[in-house]
Amino acid sequence: MSIKLICPKSNTPLNKSGDFLVSTEGNKYPIRHDIPRFVEDDIYAASFGEQWNNFIATQLDSDSGTSITADRLSKALGSNLQGQLDGKTILEAGCGAGRFTEELLKYKANVWSVDASCAVDAHTKNFPITDSHKVFQADITNLPFQEESFDLVLCLGVIQHTPDPEETIDKLYRQVKPGGSLVIDHYEYLLSYYLSPAPLFRFFLKRYSRKSPKKCMNFVKAMVNAMFPIHWFLWKIHPRLNWLFNRISPLITYFAHYPQLNREQHLEWSLLDTHDSLTDWYKHRKTVKQIKRILENLGVENIECLYSGNGVEARGQKPLQ
Repeated sequence: MSIKLICPKSNTPLNKSGDFLVSTEGNKYPIRHDIPRFVEDDIYAASFGEQWNNFIATQLDSDSGTSITADRLSKALGSNLQGQLDGKTILEAGCGAGRFTEELLKYKANVWSVDASCAVDAHTKNFPITDSHKVFQADITNLPFQEESFDLVLCLGVIQHTPDPEETIDKLYRQVKPGGSLVIDHYEYLLSYYLSPAPLFRFFLKRYSRKSPKKCMNFVKAMVNAMFPIHWFLWKIHPRLNWLFNRISPLITYFAHYPQLNREQHLEWSLLDTHDSLTDWYKHRKTVKQIKRILENLGVENIECLYSGNGVEARGQKPLQ
């Protein structure tokens, strides 16, 4: 994989010097556990780092014994990309613990996985660095790669959590080679979210997480462990009772979505996604029309944009020059 690393501050080449990458201007970036670190956990990434190091294997299909992640990725890629990734160079932006990495590596693709948080440490425990898999801790809006380096840029479950989703999409699109593809998703507007107590819980918890991600994680775990048995009991009696309980409970549950999971797995997914939902610093939402307009303004061709998966899923190609 002949992708050149550049300094995010100066856009000049980087060279390795001991345990650092150094630019010609003297900017230095540490390499720890074989991972180049261009950022440290910041205000909006710290809670995600804590999250993925607590739930290191929860969403991996190999751990759950399901095809939940494979199915989501397959829908996001669409039929034109599905099965066409052998040997392609892919930027996986916001890799977390590696749920999609596991599937991408099955396609025998060259995967460059990036996350702004210390989730990269959990990531490499699941999927070690190899000749076909590289890992970086970096801001996906200020990447250490030359523009137009990747056949595919994939960003799922991430853009809505960044400060400016439109800027994020722009920066990701710059990494796509001419003729290459961009695949993204984004939260949609959901009335059910605003009719639940989740926004109130989030108002306090995201600030608590800013001060102490670990203590906030422990609080969420205690809350979910206390309330999940009630959700499970009510679901078994009648699904509508669980729906009614969600009017006062902020827990995320997937009883109807993923019936293939057992009780213990449902509890773990509830712990993970309840924490995700209540501690994210940014939570943006957009419509299909808004995402499509952003892509059109960037000059993306062959755009496919629809409500699916995490909310809005979109893909398109960069024109050949």
